[in-house]
Amino acid sequence: MIELKNITKYYGDFPAVTNISFKIEKGEIVGLLGPNGAGKSTIMKMITGFMPPTNGELSVGGYDIVTQSIEARRKIGYLPETVPLYTDMTVYSYIEYMGLLRGLNKKNIKSKVDNVIEICKLEDYRNSLISKLSKGFRQRVGISQAIIHDPEVLILDEPTIGIDPNQVVETRQLIKNLSGEHTLLLSSHILPEVSSICERVLIIHEGEIAASDTIKNLSSLMSGKNKIEADIIGSPQSIVTELEKINDIKSVEFSINKSSSEFSTFTIETEVNSDIRSEISKIIINNGWGLIRLQSIGMSLEDIFLQITTSE
Repeated sequence: MIELKNITKYYGDFPAVTNISFKIEKGEIVGLLGPNGAGKSTIMKMITGFMPPTNGELSVGGYDIVTQSIEARRKIGYLPETVPLYTDMTVYSYIEYMGLLRGLNKKNIKSKVDNVIEICKLEDYRNSLISKLSKGFRQRVGISQAIIHDPEVLILDEPTIGIDPNQVVETRQLIKNLSGEHTLLLSSHILPEVSSICERVLIIHEGEIAASDTIKNLSSLMSGKNKIEADIIGSPQSIVTELEKINDIKSVEFSINKSSSEFSTFTIETEVNSDIRSEISKIIINNGWGLIRLQSIGMSLEDIFLQITTSE
């Protein structure tokens, strides 16, 4: 759905991005991450047709963004970090206007606007001036203009920046609901937001792709190991002895739970791409111990991001 091949963009003599290549398939939800100045905004501006690449090929929905710009942009809904709102218009009239700019038929524009207002939960504000809306509801209006023409691709740049915690939760849920019908590229500095919404992440560093994978795979690859945590009732030393008999286990450590001495918490390191939770649970059950919790853990997205984008 979105494909970049050897894309480079220069601002004068400065290379903002260098030889970038990636592909986002139809229906994927991908997070675009990177420090300030890494090239994220440049990439989004090129994908949306705001500016052409210096070199390389870029297509959306099979259309070249330079030579078939109109066709490609019809496939795209874009929410920039600064939402392009006309604050002297009402919510309804603004969305209607954006729909007409997108080429929607005047005969069915009303039903389209009504549908978008319902999706974005703007029913109570349809006749309100945009200038009177809070930041959170302005973001919803911004999302509404991005989806009014039912695009196949959604590009969202910092969709929850500057809004209160309740509106953050509501906006995230709205984005999740939209993701089922759209290919979605999300850029955000709020890494837990990316973790909760996106299936895969692209990390940009100094104008190049530093990593591209699922968060789970990146966690395993970068730490070089998998970790499992388990809360178990039983003799800690006996449990360690039995667990160490499993081939793929590299080490087992335990600590007595401070809040309840009934069970101990075990940290189990295993080989990369080895999930042995079923074997662990069988050993616990066969020995008559009590299993309270068994959970695979890994590096957080914050840990991964910092390891990739910082150096001593």
